[in-house]
Amino acid sequence: MKLRIALAQVNPTVGDLAANAALVRENFQRASRAGAHIVVFPEMVLTGYPVEDLALRPSFQVASQSAITELARELTGGAVAIVGYLDQVAGAPQNMVAVISGGMIKARYAKCHLPNYGVFDEFRNFVPGDKTLIVRIHGVDVGIAICEDLWIDGGITSQLAKRKPGLVIVPNGSPYERAKDDLRLSLVTKRARESAAPLIYVNMTGGQDDLVFDGDSIVVGATGKLIARAPQFNDALTLVDLDLTTNSSTPDVVISESEVSIAQPHQADIAERLADMEEIWSALVIGLRDYVEKNGFRSVVVGLSGGIDSALVAAIAIDALGAKRVNGVAMPSKYSSAHSITDAQALADATGIHFRTVAIAPMVDSYLDNLTLKGLAEENLQARVRGTTLMGISNQEGHLVLATGNKSELAVGYSTLYGDAVGGFAPIKDIYKTDVWALALWRNEVARKRGEAEPIPTNSIDKEPSAELRPDQKDSDSLPDYLLLDRVLTAYVDEDQGSTALIASGFDEALVRRVIAMVDKAEYKRRQYPPGPKVSKRAFGKDRRLPMTSRWQEEDIT
Repeated sequence: MKLRIALAQVNPTVGDLAANAALVRENFQRASRAGAHIVVFPEMVLTGYPVEDLALRPSFQVASQSAITELARELTGGAVAIVGYLDQVAGAPQNMVAVISGGMIKARYAKCHLPNYGVFDEFRNFVPGDKTLIVRIHGVDVGIAICEDLWIDGGITSQLAKRKPGLVIVPNGSPYERAKDDLRLSLVTKRARESAAPLIYVNMTGGQDDLVFDGDSIVVGATGKLIARAPQFNDALTLVDLDLTTNSSTPDVVISESEVSIAQPHQADIAERLADMEEIWSALVIGLRDYVEKNGFRSVVVGLSGGIDSALVAAIAIDALGAKRVNGVAMPSKYSSAHSITDAQALADATGIHFRTVAIAPMVDSYLDNLTLKGLAEENLQARVRGTTLMGISNQEGHLVLATGNKSELAVGYSTLYGDAVGGFAPIKDIYKTDVWALALWRNEVARKRGEAEPIPTNSIDKEPSAELRPDQKDSDSLPDYLLLDRVLTAYVDEDQGSTALIASGFDEALVRRVIAMVDKAEYKRRQYPPGPKVSKRAFGKDRRLPMTSRWQEEDIT
């Protein structure tokens, strides 16, 4: 028998139960009008995800329970809704989905496998379920799992497969990282084949703190054939008509036995995948946009040095918010080159952002008249005056300050606390310097194809990186060449390879020991850096948690 399933790929906001409920109602009604028999929403869509320690608050648990009960009363009609929310059992929080039909909750399923790695702390926040669930909907026996349940070999999905469902539905809150879409498709295909049943994978969109959810909802057939795929990073209501086996199992709950028909068949869409650079750019833009919008900021301010990092951050902000909500500030010192100002001005002219120049030399001189600082201390003073200037503008005008440091700099501690490290959000903190250049070139190419002005000045891309804190300063004075540095950092930070493995793979021993020492020493700086969108397999922060105080040193193991 054929059923029409609607995949509601939406962007909830953590804690905004009323707005999230409205989002569910709107999409449920749209899906019902389109003839859907089942409407599937993402994991914990009613509360937003991840809720972190909000899950432990009794008041939040009660509010979620009340909200799902009220929402269920409003979801009437012929369609069945699968809605994620926070529940509790004997005061213990659970990551749950409700199966809603005719204004009532007919069944509930608690997530059995709780991820406790990378950015996830679900052992801390939830207690696991321990049972499979199959509900019969129009004669089709529908098995339900939640996100991590799908990833565990031999786990709850294996138990579910043994029960022979006619369809498997999996709501998800799966954050974006580079190339993860390929992993998801492979996994969904594998589980569908194991279950010998079509599988529906529904993911959310949008930004939540340092996470970005990219959608990429998927439908595959029992043989693993791709049937439908939603677009990446965009909200979407995807409809798919599936020819399903009836009465394949012994259900836990029977919602309906009656057969239904589809008057006008619908051809499911398979959205085209984004190329690597566009995918990353989309994640950065959405991460910034939602952090600004969901936290109630009207605008952002960026310190424009004329360099590639600040130019890229400004371009991301423009795409996220529009030029009129972006403020650029040039802050020249006595060591600033002429092109640092002209390149910043060129970006402002090309994009239409608000732009001003605030000379910091008099402020720096005033400091030095009252406090003797030389060498590195004087260099860092300039960065700190710039940071204070941006924060002052932020306080006065209400802008969110965007930090402009990249992952390479964060890794080795090439930043000044309370200087260039100030800010409320750091859009490129998980992007290595080599990817900064690649993204800048890509974004300019996109502009050319559109017949638009290139947002990032060519000189900002081509010139040698410099903090311009002393005469003729270059990043290369303090750091290895970025092409080489980023290769070492990727292996050490992202892949967790130690010194022995790095040296064995061909990296110079002195280089390895130098880079590792810089990375390990800079942990205290990274702890104080603003949040920013995760796009790599191993981002600084929740993904990589190391002690600031530690005497462990990487040594050769013989």
